[in-house]
Amino acid sequence: MAVAATAQNHGRAGRLSLAMQYARLCRVIAAQGQVVVIATISLFREVHAWNRAHLPDYFEVYLNVPLEELRRRDPKGIYRRFDAGELTHVAGLDLPIDEPEDADWTVEFDSGRPVAVLVDDLLNRLNRKTTYEN
Repeated sequence: MAVAATAQNHGRAGRLSLAMQYARLCRVIAAQGQVVVIATISLFREVHAWNRAHLPDYFEVYLNVPLEELRRRDPKGIYRRFDAGELTHVAGLDLPIDEPEDADWTVEFDSGRPVAVLVDDLLNRLNRKTTYEN
């Protein structure tokens, strides 16, 4: 069942509430000794801070993709529908976002960069952080 986008569920408060639910779920799973990887669009400073304070070995990744590239990809037609006035509460357009201030790894979009290079860089950074903290 599809849910209509409203200010209540897709506005800042609704998205922040959902992001905190994800963060708390990650804490529950991590407390069981599991490694947790979650991909979200949780661009709220209060979520970043909560994660750092409550999630063991937290490692934040920020994929910085230009709006032009997001518009080019647009598999759900979100940007097209926003431009047509059919959709509101779009992160980065009419809904402000908080870019991470202290991500452990920031990836600047580069269409020519091979995935293998990104994987190697990520693994090296994870290893350095693990070595440094232990």
